[in-house]
Amino acid sequence: MKNKAPLSPSLRIENTVYISGQVGINPQTSKLSNDSFENEVKQMMDNLKLQLENNGGGFNNLVSVIAYLKSMNDYDTFNTVYSTYFEDKFPTRTCIAVLDLPLGASVEISGIAYIPQRK
Repeated sequence: MKNKAPLSPSLRIENTVYISGQVGINPQTSKLSNDSFENEVKQMMDNLKLQLENNGGGFNNLVSVIAYLKSMNDYDTFNTVYSTYFEDKFPTRTCIAVLDLPLGASVEISGIAYIPQRK
């Protein structure tokens, strides 16, 4: 049995949603979608989308994200895939190169979203 990481996938405090780092794990297979860097980014962004939707929002609600790349050589590919998930505006963003990431991932993203509570 795998140990579950001691974290919440997302945490809502009033209208602000904090989303823990998402990697390209396919939730159906529990395996990393790493057959290509592009597919890993797509799965990671789909996982971020799921966390936003679970809190009643979408990509337009993101205020800020932090992206972690194992290699800055993947920066252009990351930007190409990342940009397809937004329509009007982009959130603020920091992108950092790191030595390693959990579960063998090549990329990870965390975010903060503003999602007004429905009355």
